Parts: sequence; structure tokens; C-alpha cells
Amino acid sequence: MIVQLLINNNTTPATQFVSWAPAPCRIRMTNSAGAIPPAVSIRLSSASAPGGGAVGFRTGTTGPFTSTLILMVPTNGASVPFFTAGTVASSNFGDVRIEARAGATVVGSAPCMVRIRKNANTLKPPEKTRFIAAYAQLNNQGLGRFADFREMHRTGLALNQAHGAPGFLPWHRAYLLDLERELQAIDASVALPYWRFDQAAPNIFQLNFMGVSDNLGTVSFANNNPLQFWKTDGQTGVNRRPFFNTALAPPGLRTEAQTLALGTMYSQFRIMEGNPHGSAHSSFGGFISSTNTAPRDPLFFLLHCNVDRLWAKWQRLNSRFNSTVVNSFNNNMASPIGHRLADTMWPWNGVTGGTRPPNAPGGPLAPSPIVPAPGPSPRVQDMLDYHGVISAASNEGFDYDDVPL
Repeated sequence: MIVQLLINNNTTPATQFVSWAPAPCRIRMTNSAGAIPPAVSIRLSSASAPGGGAVGFRTGTTGPFTSTLILMVPTNGASVPFFTAGTVASSNFGDVRIEARAGATVVGSAPCMVRIRKNANTLKPPEKTRFIAAYAQLNNQGLGRFADFREMHRTGLALNQAHGAPGFLPWHRAYLLDLERELQAIDASVALPYWRFDQAAPNIFQLNFMGVSDNLGTVSFANNNPLQFWKTDGQTGVNRRPFFNTALAPPGLRTEAQTLALGTMYSQFRIMEGNPHGSAHSSFGGFISSTNTAPRDPLFFLLHCNVDRLWAKWQRLNSRFNSTVVNSFNNNMASPIGHRLADTMWPWNGVTGGTRPPNAPGGPLAPSPIVPAPGPSPRVQDMLDYHGVISAASNEGFDYDDVPL
């Protein structure tokens, strides 16, 4: 007897990833030898490597997840649906697998990964290695796809699409997601890590990760760190001059608790664009200190991943996923184009001219092999329910290690 497990209703390697949100799955019998019709009781459970991830199960779209699940699987090959979700984050692909047992016998299994965005300061060495390798490949010494992400974030009309108005947080969420999906097309086990800038993060500013700055701001990397070949705007290298001891947190930033306490209305919370977001940028000289050059520094995306994480925490704390709830977003129709709920966002919408920039680098937002949201040309409102809280179809396939469903 053999059963097949379809994670995200698929068996291709790129789809064997889950997060905290429920992933639709199916089980079917592909060899019924020894089975007694019409159905066999199959018990699902997860098996984890030491320090690996873990998943839970349920049969329907609602209700708690359990560590085991009993399903009656037809012997005629018809599939049976179930849902799985991560309960412990993975470090590597395959450090958790779903096992199907008939009695004590394993009759099917599927390796997977609970792929979660984590604190960059606490990443394990293999996680760092895979991330910087994919990051460097995306840059490809200035010739790779990363050039589009650099072009998306410049001063002028492009900056107006991303900053200084309510769409700041949704736009950057799409920006991060687009980049992360491009990284995952290189290495599916990679998730974008975050720099929690209100805490000491000495492990980030190391030669084997984001590099070490000298007095002039020139960033050095270890000989085996592929970021040493980082190139933007025709120039190799990174300039980053920290105005603080990188073994400590930058001074003057709002703490996480202070940021989350800004208010329960989006119009109150979004002032975090200044502090801690802007203050984190201005904790340095060099590329990352200016909006026009900030994406030239690989640290930029770790900084913004934490900004998005803070928004995700605020959303969960105040139940602010529903775009029809006024306090989830201040939808001021006087806001610039690209900052209202129904507006599609540049550059993914391909719209140019007028108040939009003259070009649209990068094309549509990168698709995911796992989830359909937010689509190739996301609207501002599409970025709010990233977790699929209001609608499962809105799940965007990413999660943070300390922001549960």
C-alpha cells in the first residue's frame, strides 16, 4: 500500500513549503495492494530532525491544528483534502516531513519546510550562507535582476510612489515580497530575514554576513562571502558608515513597544515612517542614509523587513487586516496616486507618465508557486490581508517568526 501526499495540492519541489497560514493539501492512494476497500484509516503526523520545523493538521478551513490527524483514504485513488500549517520554523528544507501511517507502517511521506522570515541576528550559519548566496546571485555583480529593485527606489516620481503618504507600508510590503520571491526562484529555502534595529544585532555586522565598515565607510566581507562582489550603479562595493557601536542598537530609535503603542488607527501608526524607520536609516552615513541610494546597500532590505514586521505585529495586535475597516488604513482620496486602497501600485502595474514615473522597471510582481496573492499588479488594499485572515485567498505566503496567525 502506498499513499501520495500533495502539499499545497502539488508534488513539485517548489511547492513543498508552508508558513503559519493553512496550506491546502491532499492525500490519495496510488497503490492499494493489501488494502481492504472501500477506504483505509491513515494517520498523519510530522517527523522533525533535531532543531527542525514542525507542522500541524486539520480537516477543514477553520478550527485548531493537531499534531496528528486520522483520515479515511479511499482505495479507488480518490483524494482526500486536509490542511497543514507550520507550528515550529524550519532551518533547512526537509528538516520536517509529513508521514502517513496505516497502523504502524509508514505508507507515504513528503519532506517539506516551514519557511519563515527570521531575525537576521539569530540565523544559523547555513541559513546565512544560503541567503547571501542567493542575494549575490540576484545581484550578479550588477548584471542581475537586482538592478530592477535598485531602480524602483529612487528620488523624484518613483519616491512619491513609495514614501510620504499612506501607501508607504503597503508599497514596501510588495517590494519586499517581490524581492523575496526572486530570491526563492534561486533557492526556494530562503526567506528574507529582518534586522530588528531596536535591539543589539552584532551577528549581522560581521565579515561573513552584512560586512564590517572601516572609518571611511568601506564595507569589507570575508573571502568566502559572495557579497564582496556586490555591484550597483556601475560601482563595486558598499559604503556604510555606522554612527553607533554595531555591537549595540542604534540610539534614538523608538523601541518595538513604543512603535506598537503609537495608536490603534493606521493614521497614527504610520508616523513610524519617520521614527523608527527613518531614524534607522539615518543611523548610518553612506548609501543607506539616503532614499535615492539606500537600496544599493544589501542591509536595506533587512531594515525594511523589520519595518514590515512591525506593521504585521501592529495589524495582529489591533485586528487591522480588513481593508473595509476604516482604522486599518487611512484611505484619503486626496492622497497621491498609488496611496489609495483601490490604486494599483507602480512599478508592478506598468503605468508610466503623468504623476507616475517615466518607466516601470521589473515588470509584474513575481508569482509564487504556492499562493496566487497578491497578483501581478497589486493594489494597495491587496497588501493588508497578507496572512489570509479575512480571506484565505489573500494569503501571500510569508510570515514572521514572532507574529503568529
